[in-house]
Amino acid sequence: MVPSASTPRRRVVLELRDVPRRHPRAFLVVFAAAWLTLYRSLLPLSTALVDRLPVAKDGHLAESLRFFFYDTPKVLLLLTGVVLAMGIVNTYFTAARTRALLAGRREGVGNVLAATLGVVTPFCSCSAVPLFIGFVQAGVPLGVTFSFLVSAPMVNEVALAMLFAMFGFRVAALYLALGLSIAILSGWIIGRLRLEHLLEAWVRDMPKVQATADGERPSFAERLDAGFASVREIVGKVWPYVLVGIAVGAGIHGYVPTELVAGIMGRSAWWTVPIAVMIGVPMYSNAAGIIPVVSALLSKGAALGTALAFMMSVVALSLPEVVILRKVLRPKLIAVFVGVVAAGIVIVGAVFNAVL
Repeated sequence: MVPSASTPRRRVVLELRDVPRRHPRAFLVVFAAAWLTLYRSLLPLSTALVDRLPVAKDGHLAESLRFFFYDTPKVLLLLTGVVLAMGIVNTYFTAARTRALLAGRREGVGNVLAATLGVVTPFCSCSAVPLFIGFVQAGVPLGVTFSFLVSAPMVNEVALAMLFAMFGFRVAALYLALGLSIAILSGWIIGRLRLEHLLEAWVRDMPKVQATADGERPSFAERLDAGFASVREIVGKVWPYVLVGIAVGAGIHGYVPTELVAGIMGRSAWWTVPIAVMIGVPMYSNAAGIIPVVSALLSKGAALGTALAFMMSVVALSLPEVVILRKVLRPKLIAVFVGVVAAGIVIVGAVFNAVL
């Protein structure tokens, strides 16, 4: 039997696909070098593309197209890099390990640790109820649990990657510090109010269990594989939101007058931050969809505190999370949770508008 001509080629393809498992660190170095080369070429490539289109170079459409063709690949590239890194980090913080780390922690130190773990753990609003139940069963205090629930959706790798891509390190670091502060203080306040009686009865009556960390330690190749799985899952899920958000932002950037946005969302009026939060709380979007819009609003004169307050209220207090939490919390506790977090966001936004 004569071997097929495609057999050696197929063998080479299979060997290349197996490189990340056999040489994970070398593969990661090559991947990082290719990623950096592509990232540095985005600006000249996007400028050259718009220059070749049959549009007026100084017109509104050209401005919108430059915004779209540069920011779309930039955000997706940064999103891929950060999600890959955080996917590897997440292998060290499974749900069981997170419960074990928080179990028995006192309020104060526990709030800080819970909010910090929320940044590096891959949990979203869809997993709010099982996480909440697991924390209660493990004996994690109610206020500490809420610090985690506020931090995890608001200060996650998607938000930080996109903020860094569109605003730079300073704004991303500010958002990280503000998000952690709100999560810590909100959880601490809820803990001080002693609202455990507002849990649903079946949650309060659950038997307590001892939280233990997982015993298995994956290899680096398995951690790298988990990182790329996170990229496929998260980037594959949010890229449509990125495109829509950047398209809306491009329209605002090219066509909406600066004076209009500055008059509505500028720092001159005290009421802009509360109104932004009131509008943002009932909305539902993730960071991928809302950040490009915030970027365009800032470029048109919106105040930084107002824009960040709007974004935080949309991301941290999503309507689906409130609906899901109703399974384990009574309406009064949900109202306290939303009110405390929203008040913290308003205060932070107002302070930033006054100081910056």
